[in-house]
Amino acid sequence: MITNPFFGICAQTILPMIRIEYRITDVRDLELIWPLWLQLNEHHHAIAGMFRSHYEQMTFDDRKKYFERVARTGSLRLDLVWDPEAGRFVGYCVSSLSEDKNGEIESIFLENGYRSQGIGSALMLRVLNWMDDCSATRKRVSVGDGNEEAWKFYEKFGFYPRMTILEQKT
Repeated sequence: MITNPFFGICAQTILPMIRIEYRITDVRDLELIWPLWLQLNEHHHAIAGMFRSHYEQMTFDDRKKYFERVARTGSLRLDLVWDPEAGRFVGYCVSSLSEDKNGEIESIFLENGYRSQGIGSALMLRVLNWMDDCSATRKRVSVGDGNEEAWKFYEKFGFYPRMTILEQKT
């Protein structure tokens, strides 16, 4: 059995122990997530329904500019997951806090080989604790069309569908 410090016993199968490090930074280091963001965008493109073309047209530069705008009007935090053995970043979470104290999980990604080991949960808890420390009045995360499977992960942290927004496809 594997014991996860956040949820107790969480798996019956033996997974290899991966030693990872968490690093906190900000908008200045967004370039570090570029290769991971590309994987996330490819994932969304593969599962998207009606808005697949959105992911075909989206570039990292566009996303980076959006994050920079968010950072100028509030706070933006970048949590990175570093695998020292592999010598590279394997995951990240970009989160924000607006001037009026609305917290948002802007983007979160963890490479496949690192999932189901509590690393993504640790990222979420780190970010949610930061939002609590900053007195966030609301916390939210947006899940793209086709990625409803992610709802199960977010429900572990108290996130539930509140409203469905329909957008006209042009």
